[in-house]
Amino acid sequence: MMKKYTLIILVLFVSHLITAQTNKALTYVDGMQKKYKSMTSFSANFSYQTDGGGAALSGSITVKGNKFRLKTSGQEIFNNGKEVSTYIKEINEVNISNFDASEGDLSPAKIYSFDKKAYKMVLVSDAGPIAVIELSPNAKTAQVQKISIKINKSDSSVKEWTIFNKTGKKQNFKVTKLKSDADVDDKYFSFDKKTFPGVEVNDLR
Repeated sequence: MMKKYTLIILVLFVSHLITAQTNKALTYVDGMQKKYKSMTSFSANFSYQTDGGGAALSGSITVKGNKFRLKTSGQEIFNNGKEVSTYIKEINEVNISNFDASEGDLSPAKIYSFDKKAYKMVLVSDAGPIAVIELSPNAKTAQVQKISIKINKSDSSVKEWTIFNKTGKKQNFKVTKLKSDADVDDKYFSFDKKTFPGVEVNDLR
């Protein structure tokens, strides 16, 4: 009987510990998202690297509400809140499709505003100035296995995140510079073929 009670107490303790860690992880993520949502706009520079992809590459993103413009090596994505234009430099081609806010994984454009209800959160580390939170998608159809996010506890800024796909391969992003309230016109987020001479347009809408 004593063993039974000991087991029940142990299960309750572990359950309480997991709940406490989840709540703390959610607090950090809430603080992070509130920070970025409070900005009228912002821009960030980052480095990124993929397993087996060689040296780290650099990229940048500018966000204004639900609009964003993302630049990476050889590719540029324009999202004006209604449509997404993906420009591929190597072949001078752009694919235009309707914007679906629920689509995709945690890219640099979504790491600041993802739906918290879509993930299980665990606080992996709370030591020092950085909190490490691990996210596991609830949907079985998700393209990723988990996402690890590092948040600066002093100012709630995202420092780094790593995306693990279903095969175990990972993609790592590190923020190198953040500028709040970037002064950009809405036109900056729409693709203008006049600035890309000879571009082939694939309208997928």
